[in-house]
Amino acid sequence: MSKFAIVFITIAVLILLSVGKYISVKNTLVAKNEAVKTSWSQVDIVLQRRADLIPNLVETVRGYAKQEQTVFGDIAKARSQLLSAGTPEQKISANAQLDGALGRLLLIVENYPQLKSNENFLRLQDELAGTENRIAVERQRYNDTLKDYNIYVQQFPNSVFASSLGFKPNTAYFAATEGSREVPKVNFVPSTPQPAPAH
Repeated sequence: MSKFAIVFITIAVLILLSVGKYISVKNTLVAKNEAVKTSWSQVDIVLQRRADLIPNLVETVRGYAKQEQTVFGDIAKARSQLLSAGTPEQKISANAQLDGALGRLLLIVENYPQLKSNENFLRLQDELAGTENRIAVERQRYNDTLKDYNIYVQQFPNSVFASSLGFKPNTAYFAATEGSREVPKVNFVPSTPQPAPAH
């Protein structure tokens, strides 16, 4: 076999291996990117469910705690931002604000013993707690899927193919908010019982 034939075969084999690797990486990138989108859609569904529960919860609390207008306004604003957010980054940011506002609402409830025994409030609180658990699970799945995608995109030689195909690392992770890292302050001063709302 001539040297030319050996060189030609070697080049042909290298080209075939490169094309095969390119196709393999592209298919894997597409699959991982779709997994991120699917995982995000699950997060979005449970965030929407929580947003749908909030107005009923707020109205129930408002019947007992009319003077807490600032918290009600913060919740309405955060919920509106969540519902109008277009990108995962915007939804994650709006969700963090909503988490804080809901936390303040649930602290207010401690001052209203009759509210804590209201059947409608207890049902809504249970639904919200179940939704919060589902949100936590879906957030973790999403972050894990996103991490897997980002690692693949940034590993060599995948990174060479990924950048030429337009696949970039995605930084839209859910992270703990600053407020969630603080130890809550508990006040053991007994509250004055509030009268039940007039019906």
